[in-house]
Amino acid sequence: MTTATRPDSISPAPKVGPPTKHQLAVMIWIAVFPTLTALNLLFGEWLGELGTVLRTFVLATVAVPIVIYGLMPQLHRLRVRLLSR
Repeated sequence: MTTATRPDSISPAPKVGPPTKHQLAVMIWIAVFPTLTALNLLFGEWLGELGTVLRTFVLATVAVPIVIYGLMPQLHRLRVRLLSR
């Protein structure tokens, strides 16, 4: 028994491979720069009272989950959409 392909079926979009290291660097920059800017604008006065190491620790602790779980998945989807055209 053979499976016939239906003529009205839509072929799947071509697979897009993982980003190159240059694409990934740009995506990370696009996610990190605005996140750190927004955090500095929102919490700048409070963070200014902290020492450099503690300020950096607080920023990294807040920014990393935002970037990794919030922004990077969206940027990966956008990249796939753009490259699938």
